[in-house]
Amino acid sequence: MVEFRVERQTLAEAVAWAARTLPSRPALPVLAGMLIEAGDDGVSVAGFDYEVSAKAGVAAMVAESGRVLVPGRLLAEIVRNLPPQPVDISLKGTEVVVRCGTAEFGLQTMPVEDYPTLPEPPGVAGTIPGELFTAAVAQVSPAAGRDDTLPMLTGVRIDFEGDTMWLACTDRYRIAARELTWSPADPEFKAGIVVPARTLADTAKAIRSGDEVTINLAGGSGTDTLIGIESGGRRMTTRLLDDQYINYRTRLTGTWTSVARVRTATFVEAIKRVALVTERNTPLRLAFSADEVQIRAASGDAARANESQSAQLTGDEIDIAFSPQYLLDGLAGIDTKYARLQCTTPTKPALLSAIPDPEGGEEEEAPESDEDTGFRYLLMPIRLNA
Repeated sequence: MVEFRVERQTLAEAVAWAARTLPSRPALPVLAGMLIEAGDDGVSVAGFDYEVSAKAGVAAMVAESGRVLVPGRLLAEIVRNLPPQPVDISLKGTEVVVRCGTAEFGLQTMPVEDYPTLPEPPGVAGTIPGELFTAAVAQVSPAAGRDDTLPMLTGVRIDFEGDTMWLACTDRYRIAARELTWSPADPEFKAGIVVPARTLADTAKAIRSGDEVTINLAGGSGTDTLIGIESGGRRMTTRLLDDQYINYRTRLTGTWTSVARVRTATFVEAIKRVALVTERNTPLRLAFSADEVQIRAASGDAARANESQSAQLTGDEIDIAFSPQYLLDGLAGIDTKYARLQCTTPTKPALLSAIPDPEGGEEEEAPESDEDTGFRYLLMPIRLNA
């Protein structure tokens, strides 16, 4: 038997978390189910597709302990649309009854005995503030590849070395990387893994503000097959990809002959306006001179756009072109007032980074500083024909 009462909002958040892993085309019918377990410590809901698992625990008034399997996507839709009142869930024969206010639903159970055992996450490797982890994943994940025939490129590379963590993604045309500080359980902890980018991005988006993130990982190169991430009573596990990856850190440094500093917000707005005339594979040109940047694009003879913005340039003037969307993806990871673009020639990769905001007030010009916020975005330019 299963019988319990739970707050609707609490249940809705937990079910939404677990439903993220439910496959649209399950290899086995039971994998379309959501596992509900009620016990003395409350209620948990879980989903699993043999690659990724998601489980969330909630406080509930449990009258009867037990476990039951119900159609997951249907339960998620029902709970999401319930009125804001306590929800009563009980097992009556082969039917799970969901009552909320005057609404009542009956769901036929699925064979819970056929449901696979959820994987247990590895031991605790360390913790990191949720906002920091979420922001870092959001900064790098847009650069992950989408081609499943190259699985390494569809992942987020995470390197751990003591209290430093690096996250990086690349699709061969760009590299997005973020360096940050975390709190390892073992000060000597060291590991390098590749996590499926879509799974990690979905997980990071669902982390609630103020929650601390616990990372579960065995540690040690070549010994890990699973990572676990826990936050606020929720947890996920996912299988890791092959840990072979490019040496991205060596590519994020260099000697630059042109260093441009721009005001981030106005630069982004101008790029979006000029990019309105671009079509697929149409480059956006940036011509930097001493105190301004000319932003230009044209779509054959059909349309053109040109806009100038103030900029500060150190070094050689340069005319360089990029994919507008790739450029905007990099700028989206910058949350400071000024951004820095470092170049050598129009045919070699350029490095985009954030200039830390000065303490204690506004500055009319970008500070002359080599420091950054730990986020770096290396972007291949598009060769110009003229």
